[in-house]
Amino acid sequence: MSLAPPRPAATARFAAADLGATSGRVILGELSHGRLRLTETHRFPNTPVRLTDGLCWDVFALVQGIQDGLRAAARATGGQLTSVGVDSWAVDYGLLDAGGALLGAPYHYRDTRTESVAERVWEDLPPEALYRITGLQHLPFNTVFQLAAEAAGPRLRSARTLLLIPDLMVHWLTGSLGTEETNASTTGLYDAGAHTWSPEVLDALGLGAGLLPPLRSPGDPAGTLLPHVARYTGLSPGTPVTTVASHDTASAVAAVPATEADFAYISCGTWSLAGLELDAPVLSEASRRANFTNERGVDGTIRYLRNIMGMWLLEECRRTWAERGMRTELPHLLEEASRSKPFTSVIDPDAPEFLAPGDIPRRIDAYCRRTGQPVPEEQGAVVRCILESLALAHRRTLRQAAALADREIRRVHLVGGGSRNELLCQLTADATGLPVVAGPTEATALGNILVQARAAGLAGDLRDMRRLVAATQELRHYTPRGNQASWDAAEARLAATEGAL
Repeated sequence: MSLAPPRPAATARFAAADLGATSGRVILGELSHGRLRLTETHRFPNTPVRLTDGLCWDVFALVQGIQDGLRAAARATGGQLTSVGVDSWAVDYGLLDAGGALLGAPYHYRDTRTESVAERVWEDLPPEALYRITGLQHLPFNTVFQLAAEAAGPRLRSARTLLLIPDLMVHWLTGSLGTEETNASTTGLYDAGAHTWSPEVLDALGLGAGLLPPLRSPGDPAGTLLPHVARYTGLSPGTPVTTVASHDTASAVAAVPATEADFAYISCGTWSLAGLELDAPVLSEASRRANFTNERGVDGTIRYLRNIMGMWLLEECRRTWAERGMRTELPHLLEEASRSKPFTSVIDPDAPEFLAPGDIPRRIDAYCRRTGQPVPEEQGAVVRCILESLALAHRRTLRQAAALADREIRRVHLVGGGSRNELLCQLTADATGLPVVAGPTEATALGNILVQARAAGLAGDLRDMRRLVAATQELRHYTPRGNQASWDAAEARLAATEGAL
């Protein structure tokens, strides 16, 4: 008696709602026979709005964009999805009143209201103590400082629930309340050692613990689509929403196609998040002084990294040049940059003047004049300056991370939108002296979908997830070119200019 051949595995379909700082999209992921295929069903703009009280997010447009994307996914799948997951950027939040209504538009992290707020927080909780609790890199827009900035305002006085942006979207899709832990760990309200909300930080802010919902882990169920959402999208009633690694960087790192342990990663988009994956946080004073952050990853891992201003600089330049009627096609700009003289000028991408939206070419001009460097006049020279400066920041950050964590790095994985920028990838290999594996571009959506697939019992552990990415996604390899002396000199020049500012 012969055995019948096994039946082919059914195709599972997952929708990843991925919200970025300039756009959102819904990606349909189809997993079948060990292959994973992605299709973008809908993309929509994420345009901040300037209101009377500051720069804010149009979150109603975002949730509508998600629902439109789910509607398109339903049309493509006959209304059948295995589950839905939502990720976004970190730190920003919405406040709900006792009836669940949103108290005003959520502030944008680039709003200027948090300037000089940190000093007020440090009066009650000094920076050394805050770091020992949270392990978080100091950034002026961390949630802890945003809350301090509106401590006396009517919104916070009336608020009963705080939801980070992806949790707010999940709430509007399902009606449930919760905070996913990879995003919670970016707030400055989370105890990195105890893996809970920090009573000490909340006390220093004068906030009750009831403001923050219970924590969820990637893979936990978040609820099912509300009836009106199911009707609008055309999805089956009861379609599950799965908690994913809702901080987009955490999802991206989960999809790093690493097959070795001694790797570093750079998740490169609006920001460059460069660092290591560890088993435990590094909460030393040396780590605090170096401004490294310890954020949660999938399966309790620690994303030990530093935020670096990323492709934001180039995109703001392109926006400014477009307003002036100049050429902005990226291939043209990169070709011009590749022909520009190397190391003419270098900048610190994280200098405060580069944070707010505006005329970045003019600010680079002013920075170079102030530091006694040649001013890049042509577009290609400006782009070369930005990309070399980013590569220097990648080099410095990864070397410091390795030293502070006592780890060796043998390979760098560069994922996200920046992985399409061949010049940046090659410059990063040159600067670090390490081989760079570029891709996948859609790392965030992949990580989102793979966590959903694992929750559905269709994917293995983190190592298996990464092997699936490595086997199914297009990757490009860059070998470092032997010019470390030039990078050493450029780094020394940058250090001298920072001392002159």
